[in-house]
Amino acid sequence: MIEKPSRPWWKYAILFVPLIVIGGSASGIGFGPDEWYRDLEKPAFQPPNYLFGIVWPILYALLGVAISMILASPKTPKRDAAIALFVIQLALNFAWSYVFFGAHAIEVAKWHLAAILVIAALAAGRFFRIRPLAGWLMVPYLLWLIFAFTLNSAIVELNPGVSEPLFG
Repeated sequence: MIEKPSRPWWKYAILFVPLIVIGGSASGIGFGPDEWYRDLEKPAFQPPNYLFGIVWPILYALLGVAISMILASPKTPKRDAAIALFVIQLALNFAWSYVFFGAHAIEVAKWHLAAILVIAALAAGRFFRIRPLAGWLMVPYLLWLIFAFTLNSAIVELNPGVSEPLFG
């Protein structure tokens, strides 16, 4: 059943769009490509680095609008579960840059991405049931996560023995 919003979603978006864009950007800037990364072998389908700086803020803005729509919906256990899944996947997303670029744990980062993808897909499925547009707004993100997993996997394959343990 599709529920009507209890308050305008844009009132949430004024806070959450910039918050998520800034949070995601900070994680990327704090732990971004460095000399170690530049020395790794990359697959032929690796996009230019500047593209990530364009795509991620757009995806984060879409996520900010999507969660704002859900937050504006009437409070129910289904809404709360959707929000919890969203927060978990977003926290994992923000941590991924540290795992890959900071810790150089590229193998762990691959499975980290798989976890983000699964939890984000679960969140999107719940979003669809509450506000279909909120679910659709997550689709580009899910597609990019699939691409990111594929890219991360290819980097692992092309660089055997480079991945370091996450702890240790």
